Amino acid sequence: AWFSANSSILDAAAAYRSRMLRPMLACCKLYVSEGRSSAVLRAVEQAARRHHPAVALVNTFADDAYNRVGYTLVSRLPHPVAPATPLRRAVFGMVEAALGAIDLGAHAGAHPRLGAVDHVCFHPLAGAALRDVAALAAAVAADIGDGLQVPTYLYGAAHREGRTLAAIRRQLGYFRPQSNAEWHGPLPVTAEATTLPVAPDAGPDAASASKGVLVLGATAWVDNYNVPVRTADVEAVRRVARRVSERGGGLRSVQAMGLAHGDGGAEVACNLLDPGSVGAEEVQGMVERLAGEEGLAVGEGYFTDFSQEKIVELYMEKSAQAERSRI
Repeated sequence: AWFSANSSILDAAAAYRSRMLRPMLACCKLYVSEGRSSAVLRAVEQAARRHHPAVALVNTFADDAYNRVGYTLVSRLPHPVAPATPLRRAVFGMVEAALGAIDLGAHAGAHPRLGAVDHVCFHPLAGAALRDVAALAAAVAADIGDGLQVPTYLYGAAHREGRTLAAIRRQLGYFRPQSNAEWHGPLPVTAEATTLPVAPDAGPDAASASKGVLVLGATAWVDNYNVPVRTADVEAVRRVARRVSERGGGLRSVQAMGLAHGDGGAEVACNLLDPGSVGAEEVQGMVERLAGEEGLAVGEGYFTDFSQEKIVELYMEKSAQAERSRI
């Protein structure tokens, strides 16, 4: 009995040490409504690099047709988790730089957006928990809404009722169809300020034409997978996208939009909310089948970011390089 009791204590102590030694990592994906101005993108990226090596910029995905760039940042979280982290400061700095350089009223592209900084999402990696990044997301939302005076909406674990990203986007008109390939957004760009149909969680109740609004959340990992369709018939691709998405009776945990993409082309752009259960292979197969029924040819799909395992690996490599450079 003595041995058993002491063995249990030792096992618990070992588990605690392991938990404390294992890095708690948070990932932030940040999307700006600009993909063509190198000067604007330099300003945004410099804001992130000011916090290197505590925060690593592990991926940049630029899409000229969408006039949009997605950034992936990773940083360690302290034990215990505290709201004042380098990642919080880096994200705020990038948002501030983007808002100062992008005029949403002069912006056009094939991808929907609600703001100059359209979407920010935090994901837990390695030893972190969703509640850890949810607290961080809420803190960043307050920084942006109150400090930069931009209406900011929370979703996922950061929202008190767990509101989804799709739900708040739908309320704000994000999915409203456009008459042509250039998406100009639901907020009137001629007004000084637009009163919003839903009260924001932080910031003012009206949006400026130049900045729009920002949607910010915390969720488990999401894969973004896009499938090219060789047609200029965007409406046909939208029909395919609706049938692929869970909302349209398609694949569980998949959200999909049909968008123009490049000269004479289009694609089905998908969020895979539970990629461990429904992944890219199922999406690719269903898009091919449904597009075939429309008489459309389909290309091989692609991810817009690395897998979460690869992102952790890249972060650890960058951290090791930074440590070696200090020796």
